[in-house]
Amino acid sequence: MLDRNKFKVLVADDHAIFRKGLVSLLNQASDFVVVDEAKNGVEAVELYKKHQPDIVLLDLEMPQLRGIEATKAIRAINENAKIIILTTFDMDQDIQEALKAGVKSYLLKDVDVDDLVNMMREVIAGKTVVPTQVAAKLAQSLTQLQLTMREHAVIKLVAEKSMSNRQIADQLGISEATVKTHLTNLFEKLGVTSRTEAISVAARRGLIRLK
Repeated sequence: MLDRNKFKVLVADDHAIFRKGLVSLLNQASDFVVVDEAKNGVEAVELYKKHQPDIVLLDLEMPQLRGIEATKAIRAINENAKIIILTTFDMDQDIQEALKAGVKSYLLKDVDVDDLVNMMREVIAGKTVVPTQVAAKLAQSLTQLQLTMREHAVIKLVAEKSMSNRQIADQLGISEATVKTHLTNLFEKLGVTSRTEAISVAARRGLIRLK
């Protein structure tokens, strides 16, 4: 029987071993009880509707619906929903998108269990909790040079489709010379001298996502 004196938790993660372990650890806490588990983002939204938990732990990368999109869907049901992203990804763009979507904390999966539980308590109390490691990533992203929309389009095509300058020009409807100019500007902003380095640095800074 559900203990009404405990905060209800919904856990969503597509990795069963991690999910089961997390559920077991949370159920040992004095003030939390896991009411259900989801193995993808769509299930997370449906189970949120069913249980209306006090707090949700969402993985960032899940089948069918990513954690950020699941966050938006859950907050469309309840704008006061308290959601924590728990992930292995610490890219700047992911952190910014998650906080913009309305998550109350963004934690990495190597977080200590006691720290996780304490942060969950703070989130339930109405706080937004940004750990030092995540805050440092955000500070770094705010000070780095930003790419223009066209530069971002070019680096995505280079990274995701390995396109040549000519192919990129045809795809974007611009001249090959313009593509070369964008690449020159990209290399300068990223502090690199080759396409391979540009892809690596752009991915590390969260400007692109490698499959």
